[in-house]
Amino acid sequence: MIRRILGEGRPVGEVAAGFGVSERTARKWLSRWRSDGEAGLQNRSSRPHACRSATSAFWPGLAAKLRREYRLTGEAIASRLGLARSTVAGWLTRMGLGRLSALDPKEPVRRYQRERPGELLHLDIKRLARFEGVGHRITGNRRGASQGLGYDFLHVAIDDATRLAYVEVLPDERRWSTTGFLVRALRWFKERGVSVQRVMTDNGSGYIARLFRKALRMLAIRHIRTRPYTPKTNGKAERFIQTMLREWAYAIPFPSSARRTADLTRWLAWYNQHRPHASLARRSPAQALAGTT
Repeated sequence: MIRRILGEGRPVGEVAAGFGVSERTARKWLSRWRSDGEAGLQNRSSRPHACRSATSAFWPGLAAKLRREYRLTGEAIASRLGLARSTVAGWLTRMGLGRLSALDPKEPVRRYQRERPGELLHLDIKRLARFEGVGHRITGNRRGASQGLGYDFLHVAIDDATRLAYVEVLPDERRWSTTGFLVRALRWFKERGVSVQRVMTDNGSGYIARLFRKALRMLAIRHIRTRPYTPKTNGKAERFIQTMLREWAYAIPFPSSARRTADLTRWLAWYNQHRPHASLARRSPAQALAGTT
């Protein structure tokens, strides 16, 4: 190609077309020939002349060191290194150091279990959308989803020692619903020989309402509230709700939420009477209760 351009004096564009390359490529090779001769026509590595990887790895590493060892803020690190705050913030976030709290050692999960039924009753609420027709969790198709049908509210009560559970589906989570559910749950447990001493809830409005607290005082039951934004404190209720969703609410393609609610009694009876728990030595809640009473 170079010989034809220089030796024969043919136009660059014409020669490039004959070789099936662009005129820009032909001029690039011509420029290399003129500057380096035949050596300029050898294949060259596409690797950049200056490798920044070592340098680019150094600064994030130094920022992480300052964060971990001196607990400096992102702004302080940027100031010390003479870099933009946004750059340092991006590094720290990607390394999982975006918050100073990430440096604190994680508290070990403290699992506890009361020895006697009724020592502690966990209460919680889960909102479930109402629907007509099989839902998207079963079909995978969100088109045509039920709109504007509102929600059902699962009110759950689970005994800490035996995992015995009582559940109702109610229209809301307001104080009259939470208090009414509390009274009915306590009655249900008492009919089975379980006298509740303590009740644990989160800080939802229905649980901190004066009516709810008054009911507990009248029944001489101690109210334990979880710390804000720490749902794991009420972990047994949380795990029970996940079990319900997995094994009941989303396990069967119910044609409607009303049919789902109607099936709750069946599933709850199976859960209490027959479902084994690893924490109960593979016994069901009813078997665990029978072994303690």
